[in-house]
Amino acid sequence: MIDPAVPPPPAPAESTAVERAAAETSRPVVSRGFWAEAWRRYRRNKLGMAALALVGLLTLIAVCAPAIAGTKPIVCRYKGEIYFPCLGYFVRSWENPIFTKDRFRGVYHDNLKTKDPESWAVWPLVYQDPYRRVRADEWPGQPENLTGDQGVPSRVNWFGTDQRGVDVFAQMVHGTTIALLVGFVSMGIAAAIGITSGATAGYRGGTSDVVLSRVTEVVQCIPTLILILAAMALLEKPNIWHMMVIIGLTSWTSIARLTRAEFLKLKQSDFVVAAEALGASRMRIMFRHILPNALAPVLVPITFGIASAILIETSLSFLGFGSPPPNPSWGAVLDSGRNNLAMWWLIVFPGGAIFVAVLAYNLIGEGLQEATDPRLRGR
Repeated sequence: MIDPAVPPPPAPAESTAVERAAAETSRPVVSRGFWAEAWRRYRRNKLGMAALALVGLLTLIAVCAPAIAGTKPIVCRYKGEIYFPCLGYFVRSWENPIFTKDRFRGVYHDNLKTKDPESWAVWPLVYQDPYRRVRADEWPGQPENLTGDQGVPSRVNWFGTDQRGVDVFAQMVHGTTIALLVGFVSMGIAAAIGITSGATAGYRGGTSDVVLSRVTEVVQCIPTLILILAAMALLEKPNIWHMMVIIGLTSWTSIARLTRAEFLKLKQSDFVVAAEALGASRMRIMFRHILPNALAPVLVPITFGIASAILIETSLSFLGFGSPPPNPSWGAVLDSGRNNLAMWWLIVFPGGAIFVAVLAYNLIGEGLQEATDPRLRGR
């Protein structure tokens, strides 16, 4: 006799579904790592993602600058050999000496065919040079660059020309390389010094902490612009690399203070105690165990520092103490329009580029801060 209070056994199909659901619920849930979770939260920030895409675009322009605007072939075949003359825009010695020996004088289009009828070349997208004025018919059917107030933006010169007739668009494209190089190199130096000194002070403590903290406070009191101007006055032949080093040597203090604070907090953690018990060296504990966990808040001042370095370089170029000529620079183009306000394109285009680049790095820094700081998750 069947008891009506007892439910009938489940059908085979229902039993299989129940077992499958029980198995799925019993599986261990793998949580995201810190950086995966931070990246997921950063992607929600639309302004931050737009700024990251813009910096990626600027980096692509800086790397491909000779292929975007220039008068030297990207690649050419000359007298049976393959050459890449456009690399001379990065380092002059990378341009093969054969073109100097054959007296090309920076003009390749006519000389290639004249000196080697079997030669061929692949040219940049825009035939304009960041260092000199393009003459009439230097490129078939292209007029010469106008000078002074007549060099308004046109079909040939997209951003106009400066007083000497040099194309502003070409200067802006090649100036992107200097702007980004200053930011990344100087903050790379600052990050190396700041992280090393902050980690040493925070982990070792004692005398090391006192000495490094006092050095940090002294360096923090030195104005960067004054130091750069003094160094440029003392150096016989200053160049852009000297500026990068000086900016890096004076911009590491905020990174060091944040790194020290994180190391002071994390050195008492259980994983550090376990590493010490296993006999790990101090260097391994500092840079293999503690640093990856302390890196998140340190990335924020590094990002802001890149924007600050770009501003410093453009400010010095605007004052005439930046990258020495003929190197193209956004600040140098902006300075060329200071004495002639009628040439508005010399102010609008470089000023807009500086504004957009600095804003992009600041937005990336704010996005990183919101993505890595647990206290800002509710915003």
